[in-house]
Amino acid sequence: MEKQNLKEIVYNEVMKSIYSSEYNPHKIITENELIKRFGYSKSPIRDALVSLCHEGVLKSIPRYGYEVVPLTAEDIHHIQEYRKVVETSFLRLGFSNITDQELALLEELNKSCWNETEDLMERWIHNADFHTTLISFAKNPFVYEELQRCMNVLGRAYAQLHWDKWNRFSLLNDMKNHYLIIQSLKEKNIEQAVFHLENDLNDFGV
Repeated sequence: MEKQNLKEIVYNEVMKSIYSSEYNPHKIITENELIKRFGYSKSPIRDALVSLCHEGVLKSIPRYGYEVVPLTAEDIHHIQEYRKVVETSFLRLGFSNITDQELALLEELNKSCWNETEDLMERWIHNADFHTTLISFAKNPFVYEELQRCMNVLGRAYAQLHWDKWNRFSLLNDMKNHYLIIQSLKEKNIEQAVFHLENDLNDFGV
């Protein structure tokens, strides 16, 4: 197996461990620990850890290990402020070009958000898909990719800040505005759609 593939495996597995709260905020991860866990050489392990540090997921502590960086309520507030400006602005820009097929896609994504599952991160991924698909209608690849990045960070925030106190109702309650957004778009009422989108973004739960 190529070195790059080994790096990707380690990277993805560490992220999964953070999402599942196996690695909680301030947890120290060491190279030796991961070498024993995966059975790989030091090189792909270190490469994965360096990538996670560059993305702000981990912080390197020389001669000690790598700390899982906590995400605070303030961090979430800043991201949500950014999302509100970007998502509402680009919903307005893309509104006139939304097709019936795209509305049908939103409805399918919304149904996925309500599927029976005990996996909160799976439900969060469906929520992220709804929002990134909605912004994709503005046909701006840069904004789409930036929103994806935001949603990835917020997924980590869900795991770090809420895993121990969330239940199925709380996450479903967060997504209750999806249906209202879709109905407003069907009715060609952009102001109402923006209103429900803002309510959705205000309801992160922190």
